Amino acid sequence: MNVTIVDYNSGNISSVINSFQEVAKDKVNLEVTSDLNKIKSSDKIVLPGQGSFKSCVDALNSIDGLVDTLNNFVISEKKPLFGICVGLQMFADIGYEEKETRGLGWISGKVLKIDNQNGKYKLPHIGWNEINIVKESKIFKDIENNSHMYFVHSYEFIPEDKSVISATTDYSSNIVCSVEKENIFGTQFHPEKSDKIGLKIIDNFIKL
Repeated sequence: MNVTIVDYNSGNISSVINSFQEVAKDKVNLEVTSDLNKIKSSDKIVLPGQGSFKSCVDALNSIDGLVDTLNNFVISEKKPLFGICVGLQMFADIGYEEKETRGLGWISGKVLKIDNQNGKYKLPHIGWNEINIVKESKIFKDIENNSHMYFVHSYEFIPEDKSVISATTDYSSNIVCSVEKENIFGTQFHPEKSDKIGLKIIDNFIKL
């Protein structure tokens, strides 16, 4: 099985690569690439994202044919994709970080700045926080509810269809921190920085 981490120059993804390598060793063939043919022939894709919504969307669009290839992989071929942090946020129709920017439109919704209640909550939301698993999700197999995950973000994804939400975290409000829609999976937290539990989530995705 081929698993590809899409490297589209969106910041430092070394911890994502290292954790997937640790989990995938001897089990699957792991590639880190922006080569469209390798992405097309993959069985599963990981879409990381660091920085702002706009900078990540711009970076995806700067590689000719990449967005079309991802759309075909996810929407037409219905193969599994896992988005991490801004990788998840880009599933939305639109984001408002820096300026209004169109997302991939895979899961209807928008990405807005977390309401910090006039400074009561610090932004970015950074560090460990509990997740509340609200529906059974394939990537949460054998993960206990109220497990702690590692977060770094100032913006949140608000999907129109609440049934796609698989987990939330409490920070100023109930923030969506995981989604699952058919073959599309995403976490706002960083599984690659969330110790053994995070590695278990990665393992669950690889074993899908």
